[in-house]
Amino acid sequence: MSTTARAAISPVDVAASLTELWSPRVVGAFDDNYVKVAKVQGTFGWHRHPDEDELFHILRGRLRIDMRDGAVTLEAGQMFVVPRGVEHCPVAEEECLLMLVERKTTLHSGDTPNEKTRSIEEQLGAA
Repeated sequence: MSTTARAAISPVDVAASLTELWSPRVVGAFDDNYVKVAKVQGTFGWHRHPDEDELFHILRGRLRIDMRDGAVTLEAGQMFVVPRGVEHCPVAEEECLLMLVERKTTLHSGDTPNEKTRSIEEQLGAA
């Protein structure tokens, strides 16, 4: 991601071009936040972000976010904020493209690293 680029991007096109599932790519930054896109399918795994909220915006497809006290299902064009500290498990029955807005300090899989965990260097495309 270039910090000096001044060109419009299409989050849908970038997400669609990704070849690895559950591996977000940073497409922008503002203040202390990253804007990321991802292509997902299947189950990510239960985790929480103790100190950060996490915004999910669905670009294409459907995503269910299971939480211990219920679930929310998001369709294309919808968004949901998982509040800090809430344990959640994203699930996509079919391929889904999404955009995330997170603080730069947010760990990909929160407090529960798994085989899908990606470092910020990987998410920036630097790894």
